[in-house]
Amino acid sequence: MAQVAPGARFRMCHPFGDLQGADAFVRECLAPLQVALPDLERQEFIRIAGFDADGALWVGSGGSYAGRWVAPWLGIPPTGRSAVMRFHEFYRIEGNTCVEMQAIWDIPEMMMQAGVWPMAPQLGRFCHAPAPMTQDGLGPHDPAVSAVSARHVIDMLTAMVRHPSQGGPEVMELERFWHHDFMWYGPAGIGTARGVEEFRRFHQIPFLNAMPDRGQHPQGTVHHFMSEGAYVGVTGWPNMQQTLTGDGWLGMPPTGQRITLRSLDFWRLEDGLIRENWVLVDLLDVYAQLGVNVFARMKELAWSRGFR
Repeated sequence: MAQVAPGARFRMCHPFGDLQGADAFVRECLAPLQVALPDLERQEFIRIAGFDADGALWVGSGGSYAGRWVAPWLGIPPTGRSAVMRFHEFYRIEGNTCVEMQAIWDIPEMMMQAGVWPMAPQLGRFCHAPAPMTQDGLGPHDPAVSAVSARHVIDMLTAMVRHPSQGGPEVMELERFWHHDFMWYGPAGIGTARGVEEFRRFHQIPFLNAMPDRGQHPQGTVHHFMSEGAYVGVTGWPNMQQTLTGDGWLGMPPTGQRITLRSLDFWRLEDGLIRENWVLVDLLDVYAQLGVNVFARMKELAWSRGFR
């Protein structure tokens, strides 16, 4: 097991920000969560490792933090019941030592469980994202297919950004890359979708109507891909940049502002096609870039519902 390097960089989702060293991560992130959920468990369902294009070794981990929620956390009122919060955490390893973590915790999922999500209702279904259908997310993984899996996902993403600048939905060739009954497990605030029609209606169409210049501003963004067997992961801080125009997005107005997005993803391939895709986006950071304090709005909503 890798150790944490002194001064390792912990790049956390909003509102935590960048932290230096394991002590700061425990103090600012993990310890308060443990107070809110005293029986806290980290339930991992995906773990893969691989080298990115620059030769850096990354370990990707996906799962949920779970426990009985008995005390406020980040101002979110407790439910007194069991709670789950999805996480995607990616670790960069040098010499058996972790020197960097990039992580998104699905904090909006906790707000929804507490009944105090203050922003626009999500279009996709709200549900606890499951472990892989094949129950093999923790391995063993067949190394012989790793490169093929990565190539498939990268080719899919390359085709995806052709739309809308190079044509209609047909230029994405979705049927060439995605299984007919694929599952897209999006973050709370967007939700879960099944198949092309739900994926496009619940996520892609609103996303592209709001930000049609998707993929046209790569400066300042980075992607670290890793693959192991039928699984592929990607992290980047940030890994997308586009302009909020059109109809706005998720209740955010079309400000004309260039925004960055952090999206940490896992894919699982089956019979040469993408069968499952776990996606976390740091939505709270997007709102913050636009000057929207989601936590302040949430606290007012909680107060109005009797939480003091």
